[in-house]
Amino acid sequence: MEIVPQCVWRINVDVPEEANQNLSFGATERWWEQTDLTKLIISNNKLQSLTDDLRLLPALTVLDIHDNQLTSLPSAIRDLENLQKLNVSHNKLKLLPEEITNLRNLKFLYLQHNELACISEGFEQLANLEDLDLSNNRLTTVPASFSSLSGLVRLNLSSNQLKSLPTEISKMKRLKHLDCNANLLETIPPELTGMESLELLYLRRNKLHFLPEFSSCRLLKELHLGENQIEMLGAEHLTHLNSILVLDLRDNKLKSVPDEIVLLQSLERLDLSNNDISSLPYSLGNLPLKFLALEGNPLRTIRREIINKGTQEVLKYLRSKIKDERPSHSDSVTETAMTLPSESRVNVQAIITLKTLDYSDKQTTLISDDVFDAVKSNIITSINFSKNQLHEIPKRTLLLDGNPFRVPRATILMKGTAAILEYLRDRIPT
Repeated sequence: MEIVPQCVWRINVDVPEEANQNLSFGATERWWEQTDLTKLIISNNKLQSLTDDLRLLPALTVLDIHDNQLTSLPSAIRDLENLQKLNVSHNKLKLLPEEITNLRNLKFLYLQHNELACISEGFEQLANLEDLDLSNNRLTTVPASFSSLSGLVRLNLSSNQLKSLPTEISKMKRLKHLDCNANLLETIPPELTGMESLELLYLRRNKLHFLPEFSSCRLLKELHLGENQIEMLGAEHLTHLNSILVLDLRDNKLKSVPDEIVLLQSLERLDLSNNDISSLPYSLGNLPLKFLALEGNPLRTIRREIINKGTQEVLKYLRSKIKDERPSHSDSVTETAMTLPSESRVNVQAIITLKTLDYSDKQTTLISDDVFDAVKSNIITSINFSKNQLHEIPKRTLLLDGNPFRVPRATILMKGTAAILEYLRDRIPT
């Protein structure tokens, strides 16, 4: 179909022919009870244009015209004030009419696979939008006014030509799904990491070299960063990802995986394939992974035959290496040691029992307050700070409250650090 028949546009206006033939009030089909058309689906045709007769269907809540050959939309679209869903995907639109901003009840707008190079002024007036798909167009910028789309839950900007994202995008407080795959992004605005509702973030196939800290993205479940140029994954990138289930880092330039990966206690899928990783932290074996991809890395610590056996065999091997490195104790008391990642905030929720605080061999010159803050609610029987470059332990970091000490007495502990140190010095054998 290349042209919409006139009878379609006038379906609410013209009296049906049967009205002149059947005036019986007992008729099964009562034409006078006919309601206005609310859904019009004319997709998968060869339509090149729509006429202004579109205004004769003001009751429409759904207009689906995807997969046609439309190059424009009629200005009469402004009269569809009840429209909630508009699907114009897979056409040849180069511009959107300004009149589209009159559709204040619109919730779902699908514009993917067109030829749009820019977004109409006033687009932010579509305040009720929840789902907006602009993927596979020719967009080079996203207007800052997008921040007014405060009700947006899903935004798809993938497969465009975006080099940056506006910082204002962080004002979309309800946004859960953001897809920016296949663009030209070189950086991510730090403000994006403050999007507390974000659950799915897609940044694959861009030109990212660095990552921001996802400080407030505590609900983030999937983070897709494959096919970029990321060279480093640090503690600051992982510390706050408490809910992450899927982490995709394939096809980057990573040389190592930080010990802090063990903090991702909900992680189920981890893709590290095609990087430059030569070794893995053994603590990775303690994660509840269902899928671990390692192919394409110059791994030296895991034999190829183990990798070929799949995820569970790799995890089993890594766990066995943890046991091999565990020091023997002459004490009959069973101890559980926690090796704290260096220079990071520590997620102690990942630890079941903690008696030994192991912060050895970090080559650090300073013990961060975060180390003590992270374990202050646990019972500590021994601390290991060996093989570092410490010149002193700052007095303020000696926090001993909340432990069942018999020596020194509680009255001494209450006097503070100086009193504790003096008490301990007095008992050094001479």
